[in-house]
Amino acid sequence: MELFLDPSDHRSLSMQLYDQIREAIADGRLPPGGRLQPSRAAAKDLGVARSTVTDAYTRLAAEGHIAGRRGGGSVVVGHAFPRPAQAAARTALTPTAQAAAVRRYGTDWQPHAGFDLRAGQVDTRLFPVADWRRSSNRAVTRLARHYGHYGDPAGSIALRGTLTHWLARSRGVAATPESIVVTHGAGHAVDLLARVLLRPGDVAAVEEPGYPPVTNLLRSLGITVVGVPVDDHGLIVDALPATARLVHVTPSHQYPLGVVLSRQRRLALLHWASRHGAAVMEDDYDSEFRYTTRPLEPLHRLDRDGRVIYVGTFSKTLSPTLRTGFAVVPPGLVPAITTVRQVVDAGPPPLITEALNVFIEQGHFDRHLRRSRKVYAERHHAIRTALSSLSRSRLTVIPSQVGLHMTLLAPDAPDDDELIERAARRGLRLSSLRLTYQHGEPQAGIVLGFGALDTVDIAQAIRLLDRCLG
Repeated sequence: MELFLDPSDHRSLSMQLYDQIREAIADGRLPPGGRLQPSRAAAKDLGVARSTVTDAYTRLAAEGHIAGRRGGGSVVVGHAFPRPAQAAARTALTPTAQAAAVRRYGTDWQPHAGFDLRAGQVDTRLFPVADWRRSSNRAVTRLARHYGHYGDPAGSIALRGTLTHWLARSRGVAATPESIVVTHGAGHAVDLLARVLLRPGDVAAVEEPGYPPVTNLLRSLGITVVGVPVDDHGLIVDALPATARLVHVTPSHQYPLGVVLSRQRRLALLHWASRHGAAVMEDDYDSEFRYTTRPLEPLHRLDRDGRVIYVGTFSKTLSPTLRTGFAVVPPGLVPAITTVRQVVDAGPPPLITEALNVFIEQGHFDRHLRRSRKVYAERHHAIRTALSSLSRSRLTVIPSQVGLHMTLLAPDAPDDDELIERAARRGLRLSSLRLTYQHGEPQAGIVLGFGALDTVDIAQAIRLLDRCLG
């Protein structure tokens, strides 16, 4: 640890060192087994006589805080006195009301349970480690002459060009490299967009039920958030508030209900946005995993006024650990968004983005998607079969042919605390539907994820879930 001496302190230099080290041991900054700097090196760094340091070490050793070890050096042997209970919590600062009102979502960091039925989870075993390693190695070679540069705040032009071609052939989205901004995910895109388009007090509309982190993020920026109900055809456009400046939607696979925004509603939403001068953020959630129905055109493809920002991520298709996504931005917003991006965090990490560029260029991503779709399609079929075998008359499965989750309405389900406790006893981890409601009366149910669940385990997991709901 770094040691400091104050010439104006009335205490001796040796006593100052003693007090600093003793305090560090007491509050845990120097844990048991931690090695102290050798006295000769410490004396040289501090510009004092070696005896000043050895006097402090000798007293610490006499009191049982440190001990000399064979071969030289001193190590901490343990806490010789209790650590102050409130030392770590002491602060004179408090968060703003907006920040304090934000609630964490999906923070279940328990040890791995027998069956993980949480929404948003993927099978980590599908990650193509060997292909990613080769792509990363090639990225390091390509970037060897550019180390020390932060890179373009919008992301490398190479990756943006690759994404342009990939979006055109996979989703029919027309973009240019200059209109794409590489982000840290969908939430980051919401943050950048809100900073550029909205002012504190402006109104943003979100789906209800929906994804709570989006609501929390917008509220933390001082935005007034209004929930808009969702039915079997997606967002109810007629319920949008006329004052909304931004509408956030998940049209391909609504989170959490899993419905698809109908073509009629898509056209109505674009017409509404044009009439009210609003922006539409299209989070193309889970669109890569579609099992039977043909996909509808993205809102971005139908947009004629440049009001839609199309957002995607690689969290489900590759891994959430990459923290990489993208936004297709109307040309007029690009300068402001990239400037704000540079101010906030300089830009995306060049090594990750170049590795992703190579990964897509070399065809690894397409092969990985084909393999993943096959695995998840089998699980989708297995979970539908397992759910259809249940005899519970009041358990309603909302049909879904897209994505890695289904939603079950369960009016008789116990409250969330009781449900989670029942599930834990049976080795299950669940996502509650109630938690996705932010603006109105919540419905009881389960957002049932199957991404991280082995196909052979699905039938047993659903039987255990049925008992939890009984």
